[in-house]
Amino acid sequence: MTYTMGVDIGSITSKCVILRDGKVVTATAIIRAGTGSDGPQRAVAEALRLAALSRSEIAYAVATGYGRVTYDDADEELSEIACHGRGAVFQEPLARTVIDIGGQDAKAIKLGAGGRVLNFAMNEKCAAGTGRFLEVMAQALGYPLSELGALGEKSTEKVSISSTCTVFAESEVISHLAANRKVEDVVAGIHESIARRIAGLVRRIGLEQKVLMTGGVAQNSGVVKALEERLECPLVVPVYTQANGALGAAVFAFAKYQKNKEEHVE
Repeated sequence: MTYTMGVDIGSITSKCVILRDGKVVTATAIIRAGTGSDGPQRAVAEALRLAALSRSEIAYAVATGYGRVTYDDADEELSEIACHGRGAVFQEPLARTVIDIGGQDAKAIKLGAGGRVLNFAMNEKCAAGTGRFLEVMAQALGYPLSELGALGEKSTEKVSISSTCTVFAESEVISHLAANRKVEDVVAGIHESIARRIAGLVRRIGLEQKVLMTGGVAQNSGVVKALEERLECPLVVPVYTQANGALGAAVFAFAKYQKNKEEHVE
């Protein structure tokens, strides 16, 4: 058996996936500590523990994500765009569009056969439409982030959040609450605000089904529903939602190991 590993180091979280023979996910670990912390090391240690493996038993490791250049225990570094594409088709072979909303950025990726990246667009200069945006809104509302999806589903008349700036959007939310608007309607407006921004990214690359949504924000059912309505198509939320980039890195690691092995034989 050949074990490969992918490590996705984001701004807020570190993810690690261990893959067996390029086909079976043996272990996954997600640690809420990103680049500039010990998060990557902790994620790797946890994945190795779950897989009952030592680091020396990993044939090849690929690092990806925002903090990949700071991680020195990988055999190779690859862009997160490529890794998210490869992880997506591993989970859903017919995937042609990937929407990934992380802690600090959002990505829309258009794929060809086999996960080849044809085009992509990113929103990385502003927190609006990202996980951080949702965290700020949850704090303003006084609710746990994990409860926003269920709250938004109770809405009967969502309010408009027009600002594309996180700071100004927070002020809008506070104003709506002061005007006695229902919390669930404000939450639905927040979800719609994110969907509007992300739909713009998707349209820039050209929507093609099937569409996968990954990243931590994909766990918010309200954002998923709002995006489905905006894009007028269903979204697939895969099993390894947050670990998709690390999974793709592990798949790339297996391919690279096999290639090196063949070249060595020759």
